[in-house]
Amino acid sequence: MTETKTSLKSFFSSLKLTVFLLVLIALLFVLGTFLPQREGAMEFAQRLSPALSGLFQILGFFDVYHSPLYYALLGLLAVNLIVCSLNRLSGSWKLYRAPNFPVPDGLFGKVSPDRILLSDKNSESCLSSLESLLKEKFGKIEKNVKDHHTFFALQKGGVSLFSVYAIHMSILFLIAGAIIGSVFGFEGYVNISEGETTNAVFSRGGRDIQRLDFSVRCDKFLLETYENGMPKTYRSDLSFIRDGRVIRQASLLVNHPVQINGFRFYQSSYGSSPDSRAFLSYSTGKGQEKKMAVAAGDSFSLPGSDADVKVLRVAENLMQFGPGVKLDITSPQGRRVQFWVLQHIDEISRMYPELLTQVPLFNPALFKPYRFFLQGIEQRYYTGLQVVRDPGIPMIGLGAFLMVAGLILRYFIPHRRIWIRVDKAGKQTRISLAGRSRHQGGLDRELDLLIRRIREKGIV
Repeated sequence: MTETKTSLKSFFSSLKLTVFLLVLIALLFVLGTFLPQREGAMEFAQRLSPALSGLFQILGFFDVYHSPLYYALLGLLAVNLIVCSLNRLSGSWKLYRAPNFPVPDGLFGKVSPDRILLSDKNSESCLSSLESLLKEKFGKIEKNVKDHHTFFALQKGGVSLFSVYAIHMSILFLIAGAIIGSVFGFEGYVNISEGETTNAVFSRGGRDIQRLDFSVRCDKFLLETYENGMPKTYRSDLSFIRDGRVIRQASLLVNHPVQINGFRFYQSSYGSSPDSRAFLSYSTGKGQEKKMAVAAGDSFSLPGSDADVKVLRVAENLMQFGPGVKLDITSPQGRRVQFWVLQHIDEISRMYPELLTQVPLFNPALFKPYRFFLQGIEQRYYTGLQVVRDPGIPMIGLGAFLMVAGLILRYFIPHRRIWIRVDKAGKQTRISLAGRSRHQGGLDRELDLLIRRIREKGIV
């Protein structure tokens, strides 16, 4: 039984296991990036053989970040980090609490000549001045006298011994946040026309509906375009309502999400609302123009001919020609005609004199004896919002903070131990400096700085 426990402990604390798991997780990320995921994978799966498609489905390759394999690998990595940390923690604690005395054997036997200072002052004066300097610079120091030698010892950066555990802990928080977000998170979409209110959000794929505990109203949608008609910026002015009361108003822009009650709203898309109205008129050249407001899907009859007119489409900018309305007219005799009524057809005809002959579809008088005119469009838009709830974000934020803190401790606050020996060398007082650190270059700079301060204080 003991051997089994030891074997399991050795297995889960293995660095090879860590590398193996990280490689597998990285491969999963690659698959999740290059393979179509979730609803987008249906068409791709149909192009595969049934056996391969079934294997991918079982392994969860079509929904990598919600697959059992993904959760299992993250769980194993978490166990691996915990076991590794527990194995090393006692050793780090012992090193942190290790006494500075007795001085390690042979420490001062290897001191280079530039780390040895000689002073003409008596030892008592040197000791007093040196102790004051060390307390001023390092705070807490230890003092020990042995065999006519006086030793000072100090330790700095001891907290960096635990930096690796902060990094391990940060990864555990990141793993926990990723799993919580994957299992309990939500991602959906909703289209809201100007002036409309809703609390229903369709999940990705449109299979489920998430009811929010508040409603969202699109007060206004603003669109700015370049001269060629391409969108420049677009903005949604939203009101968030609960119990009939507006609890918040915000303007939503691309890459500037709005967060409320744990949900994040992103500006995802926009489009023309089906109820956009066009102001249309027609005449036969003999009587007064007949004016009306129509929307896509509306129908009306032409007096005098009993022809039926159906509005097929209302376009804000048709082929860079400006606003247009597409009509479908059917006469009582069964004759059917479709054409566009463009607001700026007169200006366009002057620029392209042969346009109406070459493209009859743009002729507003194609159905004789009527001629149609478009005065303008009252364009209404809907805003497309992406709605995301990720309860794992606080864990991920804490993990990121711990990661940065651990890296700072690891690389910018190294652990160092410094010993200073003071003894007699003939008629002079000898001061020897030595130390130990994983980062020898930093220790050398620390000792050089200390020697310079000793000289500046006039101790030597």
